[in-house]
Amino acid sequence: MKKFDLCTLAGACALAALWTLPAAADPVKIGLVETLSGPQASSGQAYRTAVRYVVDQINAAGGWNGEPVQLLEYDNQGGPSGAADKLRAAAADGVHLIVQGASSAIGGQITEDVRKHNLRNPGKEMVYINMGAEALELTGEKCSFYHFRFASNAEVRTRALVQGMKQAGALGGKVYAINQNYSWGQDMERAIVANAQAGGYTVVAKTLHDVNKIQDFAPYVSRIAASGADTVLTGNWSNDLLLLMKASKAAGLKARYGTVYLDQPGNLANAGELALGNFVVHTFNADAGGEDAARFVADYRAKTGAAPVFIEPQTVYGMMMVADALKRTKAKDGKLVVNDFAKALESARIQTPMGEMSMRAEDHQAQMPMVVSVVSRDATLKVDGTDMGFKSTLRLSAQQAATPPQASCQMKRPG
Repeated sequence: MKKFDLCTLAGACALAALWTLPAAADPVKIGLVETLSGPQASSGQAYRTAVRYVVDQINAAGGWNGEPVQLLEYDNQGGPSGAADKLRAAAADGVHLIVQGASSAIGGQITEDVRKHNLRNPGKEMVYINMGAEALELTGEKCSFYHFRFASNAEVRTRALVQGMKQAGALGGKVYAINQNYSWGQDMERAIVANAQAGGYTVVAKTLHDVNKIQDFAPYVSRIAASGADTVLTGNWSNDLLLLMKASKAAGLKARYGTVYLDQPGNLANAGELALGNFVVHTFNADAGGEDAARFVADYRAKTGAAPVFIEPQTVYGMMMVADALKRTKAKDGKLVVNDFAKALESARIQTPMGEMSMRAEDHQAQMPMVVSVVSRDATLKVDGTDMGFKSTLRLSAQQAATPPQASCQMKRPG
């Protein structure tokens, strides 16, 4: 198998031989439309750090067509309306690629706005590079030639999480599902119910709650305790997971958590020792990737000041695939033709420390390895200033983790 090489983060080894310096070249513009302020800013800032990491490497290798790639940043202020405003600003600035990840609600707004923009502005198209909005509809009924997802989805996450916890003997027979009440959380709830037979559990109760509005999760923790659940499965993220873990710690909740975003900075610190034995399904585990993962962690830490955690690894991988597609997209009259880039991105394929990652052309859903991990003091990489980290218990290749494309995706391509 081809080994992961840090020079491939920006396709540097192959890109260097391709650059020419045309007399007049237009730079590629990448617009990060993220939550960079307010209570949810920690997630948006993590995306920004990972995007900058790869853009810096692309430019260190020569940029694109002899010009540095430009990264423009827009604060969507945590909501769809803010994202719509910033997308218009990005379009006016001539941005080619829109990068976003925090919140499927915002992702749904962006994919629709990009679709409308492209219909109205042939020859000035934009592509939405989705690093974390995991709602199924984005690669289902709302799939688009101009949308590419480099994160997973609720079906993949839950299936892997249930399999990993069951194999570890940690799933239990009674599950409480608590999720945010919008497309992503609703997808998670359905997936938790759908996997009950395979996991051998009963869903004893389900809760959907407002997104990023609840300041005290104590009443929800009381409901969980009263249900007699052995396990809580949740897709909550950002403050909704941080505060849920904080309330669980305060109440001394004994139920085990199976999560998607437990590796978000702050969660283990909030939960303290109660975090031990809880599970997360994620795209990267430093303990599971051997020397390749260790080199990636060391380089990322040297460049950014911290190890890659949470959504940062998948964002780095996604930007690696963007770099791969740019490498294979030739300039026309000194400019990037976005349609040509999108066609190249449909066949992008890279090697990561976790294994091969590729793009599925049918629905533009990245096929990526997944890892199920448990919070343990035996983990090599400690997080949150604690003596705990994430120890892998199950590693799945992209092929093993995959679920089929949704029949509702009817991809329409230019021409």
